[in-house]
Amino acid sequence: MKTNLTALLTALLLVFGLTAWTFADEKDKEVKIKTSAICEMCKERIERNLSFEKGVKEATLDVESKVVTVKYNPQKTDVNKIKSNITKTGYDADELAATTEGYNKLPSCCKKGGMSHH
Repeated sequence: MKTNLTALLTALLLVFGLTAWTFADEKDKEVKIKTSAICEMCKERIERNLSFEKGVKEATLDVESKVVTVKYNPQKTDVNKIKSNITKTGYDADELAATTEGYNKLPSCCKKGGMSHH
């Protein structure tokens, strides 16, 4: 009897553990957004500002391709909010242009046509 109870409890824990892991895995989403970033300073600025966005788990900008990959919780944020964060930071986000206010705050080297300082 004790062996059956132990087996049953082990099976239940396994099922609940896998279910919880599956839901946690499904909860996070990933999006790739093309930006107008130029250099490492741009990378740091975009990644830092996205880290303050509620629901963003991770943001990594590849300077060469200008694509930022964002992992996020869709129950706390969405792609539009993430793009808005990037445009307010001063950079284009896919089809959305940077806000004038954000763009004007960028150092001149990080503006379109600015020199790269790898």
